[in-house]
Amino acid sequence: MTVLSFLKLLGCLALLMYGMKVMSESLQKLAGGHLRNIMGAMTRNRFTGLLTGTFVTAAVQSSTATTVLTVSFVNAGLLTLAQAISVIMGANIGTTVTAWLMAFFGFSVDMSSFAWPIFLLGIILLFQKKSTGKSVGEFLFGFAFLFFALSTLRMNAAEMDLAHNDAIIHFFSSFNPDSIWTTLLFLLIGGVLTMCVQSSAAIMAITMLLCSSGVMPIYQGIALVMGENIGTTITSNVAALSASTQARRAALTHLIFNVFGVVWVLCIFRPFINMVCSLVGFDPLYVPATEADIAHNSTMVNYALCAFHTCFNLCNVLILIWFIPLLERIVCRLIKGKEEDEDTRLRYISAGMLSTAELSLLEARKEINLFARRIQRMFGFLPELLHMTDEDEFTKLFSRIEKYEGISDNMEIEIANYLNKVSEGRLSPESKLDIRSMLREISEIESIGDSCYNMARAVNRKFQSSEDFTPDQYRHIEHMLSLCDRALTQMNALLEDKTGTIQPVESLNIENEINNYRSSLKEKNIIDVGEQKYDYQMGVHYMDIIGECEKLGDYAINVVEAHAHVRLTV
Repeated sequence: MTVLSFLKLLGCLALLMYGMKVMSESLQKLAGGHLRNIMGAMTRNRFTGLLTGTFVTAAVQSSTATTVLTVSFVNAGLLTLAQAISVIMGANIGTTVTAWLMAFFGFSVDMSSFAWPIFLLGIILLFQKKSTGKSVGEFLFGFAFLFFALSTLRMNAAEMDLAHNDAIIHFFSSFNPDSIWTTLLFLLIGGVLTMCVQSSAAIMAITMLLCSSGVMPIYQGIALVMGENIGTTITSNVAALSASTQARRAALTHLIFNVFGVVWVLCIFRPFINMVCSLVGFDPLYVPATEADIAHNSTMVNYALCAFHTCFNLCNVLILIWFIPLLERIVCRLIKGKEEDEDTRLRYISAGMLSTAELSLLEARKEINLFARRIQRMFGFLPELLHMTDEDEFTKLFSRIEKYEGISDNMEIEIANYLNKVSEGRLSPESKLDIRSMLREISEIESIGDSCYNMARAVNRKFQSSEDFTPDQYRHIEHMLSLCDRALTQMNALLEDKTGTIQPVESLNIENEINNYRSSLKEKNIIDVGEQKYDYQMGVHYMDIIGECEKLGDYAINVVEAHAHVRLTV
């Protein structure tokens, strides 16, 4: 094997991985919001969840995409962890379709002649103005790349003449095929290689190439396939280390699922493989003599590898689907939940952006809703702070409000950065409008946090002085705070309303009340200071709080306008 041949081999694998990536992303773009509807509607129980994971993964040609989407649904509260586990099990079955496609079209049929017209059609569609046409063009482009890479890989293998390469033959023959240590070594190699290239499809193609060339026995090839199943889950577990608790639990479930399968298959390794090979009419011990037999045997060994991959995942699912509640308890015990009330990290989009921009908006929306709820929780500290007399308790609560203000600043920046990344993808006009609205929403919600902090500072200045508010002032402030709380409650209800029953005009009515009450208090304050009911400085502290309440109402109505895409007249 020359250096050039080896580099060509790596290039073929790179082309294969790129084709798979383009195909997967374009199919996700075509599906768009339909994937959300499918996953939300078809996961009522473990069996429908299993079918959903199988068909979605087979459609988008990526178990990783299905797993990430599933985790995001768990984070968003649209799926329980138990439902997600069934979807992940189905994704393991669906991902075997890729291997069958490679076996049927990549190694059995020369698709290179068909690739060029598909390239041409794909390029034409890529220049379409419609988003759907571009996505179809990308899919065809990726499809052509995939099978062109497989055809090139097969031709490169023929040039390398692996069946007569003494070095490669000697390498594989040096291992004792009957030793469990050989099986474990190749299982480890398969896992490590999959982790390195982050593509089980690429390692599966190499496995097919080596086995069909006759240089690697089927048993060692199947050990590689089992390693690939574990390697692809380790990648997702590493990626989930900095993600939310539910994301890490889902990733760990995926790892436990495949490790369990590998363990029981190792216990009946040879008998199970022989049984699977018999299903496709392949004899692992048969030595072909003629050229025709060699060609037929090379095709059948690929079918045997695919059949094992399918049977492995199918049997694993048939065993574990009855123990989903047990799996859920195990991962919940291994990964403890964290108190995320005041966690500065994002909860719903901490796992990173989905590969399709359209699907990422769901996470952004849930994060904004959480942002708004945290801000209202921050506002809820103010009435308590207003009436505190103990200095230590006052300082503790004021520091908590200050911490919340810092959290709100961080959340605004992180959500905005996330939305900017999402906007770099190709989006529908509706999604572009949603992103603009979301950016305005987070800016206004952060401003509500600033108003809450400014009110706390005004209360703090009053607390540090020797004077106090009069009973009337306390009563007026409390009423204004209750109006603001109503405004925030209405705002949050509108943000989370999925039925369209909550009307924006209700927020406008509360805002009008706030404005009118602030105007009347402003006039009364001038009169009260003139009549010396309280000194001028106490009037300043008093009106600072009232003024910030009025600003808070303005920010709340701005959030409502941005979300509802309306302009309300105040």
